[in-house]
Amino acid sequence: MAESIRKRRDISGTTAPVEPNIATAGLNDPTSDLEVYAKEVLMQLIGDNLPPTPNNFSLYFDRLLEDKSESLRKQITSVLEFEENNDDEKSIELEKSLKQGFASAKNILQVTANLYKNVALMTKILAKRKEELLGDKSCDNATGVINALENDVDKLNTILKKQIEQMKGHYDTTASIVKQVENETIFDNQYGVYNKRYLMNKLEQEINLISEFKHKSTLIMIELSKSLEESVNNEKAIILMTRTIARLLLKTSRRSDIVAHYGNGIFSMILKHTDLQSSQHASSRLCDLVSSSNFFLAEKEIQLKISIGIAEVKEDVTVEETLVCALDAMAEAEADSTKDYAICNRNDDDDTDI
Repeated sequence: MAESIRKRRDISGTTAPVEPNIATAGLNDPTSDLEVYAKEVLMQLIGDNLPPTPNNFSLYFDRLLEDKSESLRKQITSVLEFEENNDDEKSIELEKSLKQGFASAKNILQVTANLYKNVALMTKILAKRKEELLGDKSCDNATGVINALENDVDKLNTILKKQIEQMKGHYDTTASIVKQVENETIFDNQYGVYNKRYLMNKLEQEINLISEFKHKSTLIMIELSKSLEESVNNEKAIILMTRTIARLLLKTSRRSDIVAHYGNGIFSMILKHTDLQSSQHASSRLCDLVSSSNFFLAEKEIQLKISIGIAEVKEDVTVEETLVCALDAMAEAEADSTKDYAICNRNDDDDTDI
């Protein structure tokens, strides 16, 4: 996921200052462009009356870079490639490894259970052959061999049964541990983005930051058009379409944006330091990108369509109220075929239910 995050494009539509003249800076070493750009980012932060904290610097670093020349972007990106993954990305990789390990343990238990079933089947076959031999007096010696073999198989069967019970106990313990870990996870395996828990935490964090620094941020909720789902009427195809939407969201978002699966195929994006006007531009471009993406069902090409709801993140509005506000706007956009997105103007004192 770290690699995909580093390659995201900015869809915020934010206008950045003119690119500095590197040639007049008097710096010719490989990092000169990065140094000049870093100074510009710092000056922009100061000009916008924002404290130059690492978080704010990272936000502006990504946002302003998109308006630079392609050569400068490539040069700076090549330097960034050497940076280590952040803690969230490391946590995601750990979650993936843990779940893969649990899946392997489950497979081992399944194979062992099948082995036990095969031994039980062998016991039945031996019993059947023994009955056949008992009717033939000339096979007394063979009957004795089968009796001995039957005893051996019974012993093996008893040992395997005990071992399977022990393995099942270990499996149940592992399952309980994995369940506890899942309650603290931040990643959605199905769609390859952050999960609802992570979204709620980050939205709460952003509200606190807005309260402190008074900047603008927005939340958008995205869903595959219900009318498109009804016309397709194919569950597997709808899942593939929804995954396509998730990939496009990752591709087009900035590194500082939070892309998460809210649930039931609904995605969300926290657009940090992005006002309503810029978020409208971002939503419009996202809708255009999705509609221009090809999706084929059998030999039929289907034009994807999404509905987007936009809500401003405010310091005096709770996480739940902000989410419901954006969801209501998304429903409004879905209900109006002439709209790709809608902005929530809901009163803050409305009841909420998420």
